Amino acid sequence: MAAPLFLLAPPRSYTSLVNAMLGQHPQCFGLPELCLFNVDTLVDLWRGSAAEISENGPMARHGLLRAVAEIYCGEQSTATVNMALRWASVREHWTTGQVFQEIVDKIHPLVAVEKSPSYTISVKRMRAMLDTFPDARFLHLVRHPVAQAKSLLAINDGAFTIKVNAFEIGEDYALMEPQIAWHDINLNILDFLDKVPPAQQMRMRGEDIMAQPEQRLAEIARWAGLRDDAEAVDQMMHPERSPFACFGPINALFGNDPNFLAGPTFRPHTPKIPPLSKPVPWRDDGKGLHPEVVQLANEFGYV
Repeated sequence: MAAPLFLLAPPRSYTSLVNAMLGQHPQCFGLPELCLFNVDTLVDLWRGSAAEISENGPMARHGLLRAVAEIYCGEQSTATVNMALRWASVREHWTTGQVFQEIVDKIHPLVAVEKSPSYTISVKRMRAMLDTFPDARFLHLVRHPVAQAKSLLAINDGAFTIKVNAFEIGEDYALMEPQIAWHDINLNILDFLDKVPPAQQMRMRGEDIMAQPEQRLAEIARWAGLRDDAEAVDQMMHPERSPFACFGPINALFGNDPNFLAGPTFRPHTPKIPPLSKPVPWRDDGKGLHPEVVQLANEFGYV
């Protein structure tokens, strides 16, 4: 069995695009967001309310349903998603690790590639991934804190920052502060990776992949023990060819970032990387990044 490759990153850190690119490698199978390790047993993924979109609400189930429909039926339609619902009901009391293991076995010998950003909210969730797959590889994908924070605030009016309690509290104010989420989630990832063998982990800046895709994708492939020839790299340059790089049928529309689903084609570009010392654009008091955010961004190669 080929051990999975997991992408670890806060939301809005190029994970949708990079997951789809790696998933197009001829030796890989790029999965949508399964969200399985958010919970202990499969039935728990069906116990969320409509408000729990990023945890175990209805949208969190779309990726699993689409994956099962595609893997077992070869297509994603209303009928095959209904089949996937029946597949899940038979396994409702399985641990989510067992469910993920069956999916990995089914797509063998291809390497499963997955990235559910919600895993990184909790070190416990990431440890469950490693307990299930001791040989798994983990790609820590990072993005500049200002760019990631701006993008995060643009999604559902910054709802994710509220979910992870990313607030700056003063004597007479409380401010939604997305850089706190960037900092704390990356610290969660570093805490988890401290227990992962060095050979099974890699860190890469998303901006570097955008600017030098062929070089960086080949580098990731070599680290993962995959082919790095021109044909393999060319296939990874076409994330839009993934069966999950589009909206799904009406009963499982999502399973990924809607912005990516609406426009999955990759266009190489060099993202602007602002200095860490300037005031941040989402505040009107002229303040910049917190010192601890700057320090961690420095460790990731930003200046």
